[in-house]
Amino acid sequence: MSDPQRVSTSVSSSMKSKMRSKYWTQSSDQLWQELQSSPQGLSETEVSQRLEKYGPNVLRAKRELTPLGLFLNQFKSPIVLILIFATLMSAFLQDWTDAIIILFIVFGSAILSFVQENNAHNAADKLRSQVTLKTTVLRDGQSQSIPTEQVVPGDLVVLSAGSLIPADGVLIEAKDFFVNQSVLTGETFPVEKQPGVVPENAGLVDRTNMVFRGTSVPSGSAKALIVQTGLATAFGQIAARLNLRPPETEFERGIRQLGYLLTEFMLVLVIAIFALNVYFKKPVLDSLLFSVALAVGLTPQLLPAIININLSKGSQVMAKLGVIVRRLEALENFGSMDVLCTDKTGTLTVGVVKLDSATDAQGQSSDVLFRDAYLNAHFQTGMANPLDDAILARQTLDVSVIKKVDEIPYDFVRKRLTVVIQENREVRMLTKGAFESVLGVCTHAQIGDSTTALTGELTAQIHQRYQDWSEQGYRVLGVAVKQVDPKARVFKREDEADMIFSGFLLFLDPPKPGILKTIQDLEHLGVQLKIITGDNHLVARHTAQEVGLEVTGLVTGSQLNDMNEASLIHVVDHNNIYTEVDPAQKDRIILALKKAGRVVGYMGDGINDAPSLHSADVGISVENAVDVAKEAADFVLLKTDLEVLRQGILQGRRTFANSLKYVFMATSANFGNMFSVAGASLFLNFLPMLPKQILLINFLTDLPEMTIAGDNVDDVFIQQPHRLNVGFIRRFMLVFGPLSSVFDLLTFGVLLWLLHADQALFHTGWFIESVLSAGVVVFAVRTRLPFLRSHPSRAMMLVTLIVGVVALLLPYSPLANILGFKPLGLQALGLIAGIIILYFISAEMVKRWFYRHFNV
Repeated sequence: MSDPQRVSTSVSSSMKSKMRSKYWTQSSDQLWQELQSSPQGLSETEVSQRLEKYGPNVLRAKRELTPLGLFLNQFKSPIVLILIFATLMSAFLQDWTDAIIILFIVFGSAILSFVQENNAHNAADKLRSQVTLKTTVLRDGQSQSIPTEQVVPGDLVVLSAGSLIPADGVLIEAKDFFVNQSVLTGETFPVEKQPGVVPENAGLVDRTNMVFRGTSVPSGSAKALIVQTGLATAFGQIAARLNLRPPETEFERGIRQLGYLLTEFMLVLVIAIFALNVYFKKPVLDSLLFSVALAVGLTPQLLPAIININLSKGSQVMAKLGVIVRRLEALENFGSMDVLCTDKTGTLTVGVVKLDSATDAQGQSSDVLFRDAYLNAHFQTGMANPLDDAILARQTLDVSVIKKVDEIPYDFVRKRLTVVIQENREVRMLTKGAFESVLGVCTHAQIGDSTTALTGELTAQIHQRYQDWSEQGYRVLGVAVKQVDPKARVFKREDEADMIFSGFLLFLDPPKPGILKTIQDLEHLGVQLKIITGDNHLVARHTAQEVGLEVTGLVTGSQLNDMNEASLIHVVDHNNIYTEVDPAQKDRIILALKKAGRVVGYMGDGINDAPSLHSADVGISVENAVDVAKEAADFVLLKTDLEVLRQGILQGRRTFANSLKYVFMATSANFGNMFSVAGASLFLNFLPMLPKQILLINFLTDLPEMTIAGDNVDDVFIQQPHRLNVGFIRRFMLVFGPLSSVFDLLTFGVLLWLLHADQALFHTGWFIESVLSAGVVVFAVRTRLPFLRSHPSRAMMLVTLIVGVVALLLPYSPLANILGFKPLGLQALGLIAGIIILYFISAEMVKRWFYRHFNV
């Protein structure tokens, strides 16, 4: 490898075009020169210049939402656009007062919604930035861990097991280096990558000297020279073309279906009302404005804003609890989760693994065995793991006279890690790993000072010791050694054969204090805990018993291989411990649970957990997880603790409950009021409400609903998982909508027959009744409990009170004539107050009947 002198001048203008060349056909010497880099990496000055020139290493397949764009989004509804057009027509006909009032209300609603959404958007971005993916690079000859978005063309990145590849690059060095690139090529298994040159016409699959953004490293180590970043990468170009977005969550799907239901109903009603009003020879423009204003009142136009605000509020609360939400849309699923799958290490156990003893094949403590294990752990350069840390923490040994020759990295197929070391003139291969995997490559065992062939009897004795320790809860690894040719300098997996079994490493990871209570709390919340682990079934069963988890059934990886999909779907619901499973089997279990109708959470932090994190409804990782796991997760825990997770589940359910409240509010009083107004327009000789009055009602009743995100949630609701049920909402609408209409009709009768109201008095009385009844009924429909047993938030009560006072004062204010109102007498106010009180009592009674007969 050449070491060209670093070019310290600014990045040449032709560099970008050169980088577009078929770099997989170029030698490393050519790439160093074209990218103006070196084996020592870039300087900080060069990095700054390239960041300015090429921008951050991020995908922007979707244009970033600016405050202006977010504000304009408030007007993207066809109904609002029609309303603005009709208002402009009104202005054209010189009806300036109505035009200005309606536009003022429309823009006021838009500004209110924008402020709330913008705050939610900024808060969510700030929280997501707390969990950043890191990449190891060489700069100025020093290894640095930097945020992935700061990687630039010409950077030399250092990759190892667990790395998420940050950008497209060409390999400079590689050792037993395998990459999982199924996200790009669809290949099922990891493929080996090596430095070199490939033909010009090679496709992505055949570019074996390249690594691509978005792929991951299951095993091995390498250095890669970055040539393309951001949208210029292969993954970025696909994202730009397809405008990729995460799969739709169950809650999003339910909200979309609800939107279709209400929109279809609204369109039919509005078109019919407009046609009938024109037929009865009412002014066309007034009829159009009236119909469109009705549409605004019927449409749950605040729903997207309410959901965004709720999700943002929920994510901020969860951050205080130690849970960072990476994908807001998954927060509702967190609350709906009824199965949690997790490994035992760090969740059920303390997670601080300690080496209890190192014993020879006869079960006797052995310093020689510990030294071999120490050298293996010290010289391995793959993914850091707690078992190696525990070995190194046990005792510090002098390794200055020992030279590392080679390494065969760990992978999840072999389940072994091998290093080759030279001590004096002797070269030895030291292997440690899963007991069965290590014993499987051995033909002899070290017994005292002699080497003995592994006979059936000796093998049975070794197996018995392994089983006895496993039943006591020890995590047991095997260790093997082998002398190799001193002249050899490169070793492959095939060389792990004919080895000598030298003994056992026994690790302990005690149960977490208080874990039993946490498991019981999860069960009380309707969340079933399932353990999915690569450990053997004896250790897993012992751990479950230690923490007090009742074992309802245990399935091993070999048993899973014998099951078809139909059998697995039946099995997964009745068994709660799965042992000796590989990553593909973990994924099968998750998918089978989802097919069985469960909302599945999966908690993992390793390379092998990434597929399951992606497949689960709720992917949960931890802050110190490998990048692949964090990228696949929806949530990142700042500490590995099921209690933190339990708190997150409760917050997810509160967020879900508050989102559902707006749906119930929008489909009760508001819906009933607008339906009644539409019907009244058919038999009155004037419009029952002017367009500006309808929009004002809509604006005022929206204000209390903006406080929903901070509303209190009944404990009884969050004790069980819930899902968005459009059928249940439809039944709610068909019960509470007509109930509201009954009292609207009663108000009409009082105004017309008792008070003999003219147009202005009718509008005023109906306006006050609409606003106050919509505000009051919120306190009934926001909870399933009797009103006095559920306490709304102070903000909701305060805003509702202010809105009620404003509604009562408007007819007596200077704005009364402009809005078409006139003062009401005490008799009228008393009658309206009586109707509202009767409506609230009826809503409470109907609510109790409804939840006795319909539940979800």
